[in-house]
Amino acid sequence: MFSVFRKLSWYFKEQWLRYTLAIIALTSASILFIIPPMLIGNVIDSIAQNQLTEQRLMEVVLLFAGLIIIIYILSFYWGHTLFGRAILLERTIRSRMMNHFMKMTPSFYSRYRTGDLMARSTNDLKALATTAGFGILTLIDSTVFMAFIIGVMLIVIDWKLTLVALIPLPIMALIMQKYGAKIHERFMKAQALFSELNNNTLESIQGVRVIRAFVQERQDEQRFNDKAEEVFQKNIAVARLDALFEPTIKILVGLSYTIGLGFGSYLVIQGDITIGQLVTFNVYLGMLIWPMFAVGELINVMQRGNASLDRIEEVLSQEPDVADPQQPKSVKVPNKIQFNQLSFQYPETEKKDLANINLEINRGETIGIAGITGSGKTTLVRQLLREYPPAKEGKLLIDNIPLEELRLSDTRDWIGYVPQDHILFSKTVKENILFGRGSASDEEVYQILETASLKEDIENLPDGLDTLVGESGVTLSGGQKQRVSLARALIKNPEILILDDSLSAVDGKTEANIINHLKRARVNKTTIIVAHRLSAVKHADQIIVLEDGEISERGTHEQLMLNKGWYYHQFMVQQMEGGLE
Repeated sequence: MFSVFRKLSWYFKEQWLRYTLAIIALTSASILFIIPPMLIGNVIDSIAQNQLTEQRLMEVVLLFAGLIIIIYILSFYWGHTLFGRAILLERTIRSRMMNHFMKMTPSFYSRYRTGDLMARSTNDLKALATTAGFGILTLIDSTVFMAFIIGVMLIVIDWKLTLVALIPLPIMALIMQKYGAKIHERFMKAQALFSELNNNTLESIQGVRVIRAFVQERQDEQRFNDKAEEVFQKNIAVARLDALFEPTIKILVGLSYTIGLGFGSYLVIQGDITIGQLVTFNVYLGMLIWPMFAVGELINVMQRGNASLDRIEEVLSQEPDVADPQQPKSVKVPNKIQFNQLSFQYPETEKKDLANINLEINRGETIGIAGITGSGKTTLVRQLLREYPPAKEGKLLIDNIPLEELRLSDTRDWIGYVPQDHILFSKTVKENILFGRGSASDEEVYQILETASLKEDIENLPDGLDTLVGESGVTLSGGQKQRVSLARALIKNPEILILDDSLSAVDGKTEANIINHLKRARVNKTTIIVAHRLSAVKHADQIIVLEDGEISERGTHEQLMLNKGWYYHQFMVQQMEGGLE
């Protein structure tokens, strides 16, 4: 049960001084809290013996007031410090998780869904913070505070009465242990289902327009209700065990009261203790209610925290597939890119997705990549992005240096990438464009807008560049989103620009304008264009056609047209369909 504290030992060592002071303050407040019942017993005995004087009563009242003030100050300090450290732990691990997510590669995100990661970053972190704060409180109160109270009852009141009244305690410890094991199991299942619900909800919100288009609102709502009911039932199962803690403890505490009152009254009659001592003893029994509850809460919190920490550590223990080399080499500017007999296979597939790729790209060239859907075009450019471990067969070289021997930050800094799926953030158009650069003059921004054929569209927006695009760019059309993504890559002025079918949503005339602007703006820079519409690659210095992951054709537009292969036939079909300008 306490393994969660061992797993968090790194944090407790880091914050040892704050936790030590908080525990000292909490323990001191607990000790001082034991004094008032003694004073009450003494006052009652003084009254019973007609020995209470006005001066004595005033001393007791002043002592009470002093104790209240000191306990208040100590309680404020330990509460602020203890729960403040718990919040800091939550922030620390959340930052660690976010940094971890930024390092992970696509294979990680294929194993863990977004909703699941969100659940671990919210609910599980809250449970862990509760463990580091409330868990420490219940640990001290259920051990130190309880021990002090029982010790005073044994020494100051009567040891026989104390032992008899505390007979239910071992029974409670046994029951709490059994409850705790079941809570851990049920809580893990509840959290796993909550992750699924989170993921389904996220998918429904992101796909709400598709759901409406296919009139699937009721079916999606029913799926959500079914999953929510399943999560509800799992949490109810946890709540049922939670609900058993309080009545179990109340019954056992009530049994202690009954034994204490009955046997205590007998000892008063026998003259072994005074009435004041019996009153003090019963006050202490009342004070034991919280420590007894704290035992149950401690087990509950520890089991939840342990389950949540296991889920968090499972994610943090995943290592990225791609990492910096131990002794990285350096290339200032990528003058030559070489695919040398390169073959690649995704981890989850059984066949090669790229096979025997031989391609040389010199700085300043424009390379076109064409082929049918699923032929490996995106897979090929992903090799430069280093999203997956290096290919086991063949090499990808930058100026004759294997790509995996260069720093990730260096290689990615060279590249401006415009993917098929255009991800825009819930910010202004300008902030989205400047995402990869940070700042730029208005002149540079408008020059990029001209290159991306976006200037006129921006002028027609309500607030121009300051227009909020909404979540995932929902307020923009598909073509506008593509061109904002293109502008974001262009303003970075990358050495290598990769356009992965990034002009598919614009009309032929706009595409032609963008291509012409790119030819002027990308002088002495490498550009790789993946396209289905062949007009986008017609001007390229070299065009390759992929088929089943292999290069089936290569050459300039004129050479490929003379070959009369797939490229020729596809070009003619698109020309007849009006797809080429």
